[in-house]
Amino acid sequence: MRNLIDITDFSPEELKSLLETANDISEHPDQYSDSCRGKKLATAFYEPSTRTRLSFEAAMLELGGNVIGFSDAGSSSASKGESIADTAKILSCYADIIAIRHPKEGSAYVAGLNATVPVINAGDGGHCHPTQTLADLLTIYKEMGRLDNLTVGCCGDLKYGRTVHSLLSALTRYENIHVVLISPEELCLPEYMKKEVLDKNGVSYVETTSLESALPELDVLYMTRIQRERFDDPAVYERLKDSYILTPEKMTAAKQTMRVLHPLPRVNEISVKVDSDPRAAYFCQALNGKYMRMALILKLLKETQTVNEHNHSDVLVNELFCDNPRCITSIEQELDHMFRPTDKKGMFRCIYCERNQTR
Repeated sequence: MRNLIDITDFSPEELKSLLETANDISEHPDQYSDSCRGKKLATAFYEPSTRTRLSFEAAMLELGGNVIGFSDAGSSSASKGESIADTAKILSCYADIIAIRHPKEGSAYVAGLNATVPVINAGDGGHCHPTQTLADLLTIYKEMGRLDNLTVGCCGDLKYGRTVHSLLSALTRYENIHVVLISPEELCLPEYMKKEVLDKNGVSYVETTSLESALPELDVLYMTRIQRERFDDPAVYERLKDSYILTPEKMTAAKQTMRVLHPLPRVNEISVKVDSDPRAAYFCQALNGKYMRMALILKLLKETQTVNEHNHSDVLVNELFCDNPRCITSIEQELDHMFRPTDKKGMFRCIYCERNQTR
């Protein structure tokens, strides 16, 4: 089936078409109110979520469809040890399309391999979050009037921030993008993202630990929270959690045309006093997420006969074993460990979580 596991699964032309459809939905919602009548969306959420889960549900309901699913792994057969693969097969019996969120990286990929209906990645650990990126792109386009010729600052947790990973992968498709990476040294962007996403696509970037010094040059500031749930050591979280706090005073150094985005939820990294600033776009961003998910559901249901090609001809199967504790292979023992060669001789990348490993 045609799935959305990573934002790069869609071509730039497809992303443009989705943006156009989402815009049309926002302007003419009544014209789409029966588009999914008789169809069901299954939401399989193994992690807590407000915006993503509810926006998916609202999207399907506003398209005239229905929603089934669970919002807590403890209320599903996962608590009995059921695998992602089996859950995907079962949900395919009951629904026409599946949205899955899971704390393990590569979980959505496994679901997509085993489902017989389209699968949407609603976030897999610290790996990626493509539907949030769809909301981000629509917001940037609406607020800035373009998706090219931008200086974009990404601030906060860039190591585990799946929303940042997906957004950067998408922005490499557009011309003259300059990226400013703002984070503590412990939470900097992973090397594979720098080399395989930014460097490989010729995107210029700089790294800094100072939000204040970066603000004046930015067209878009993408704030993220320091994520407690991604830390194995609570002491490290406590030390880093207040690294960046955006306040009205700091906003005085920013361009009047700059826009502030945040995938939400926020903790304290954006003061509530910034909410009244016309440059704050994060609540509009949440609404745009619903429109983009409506457009995505329509696209995938329309293309249910299109097969995603999984070319494994160059993949090593069970010759290397992924040592990433966050990888889906760490909990589902019967999964094949599969690695694809990288540009560096002797280096391979896990197809589930993208962890590099030498042979």
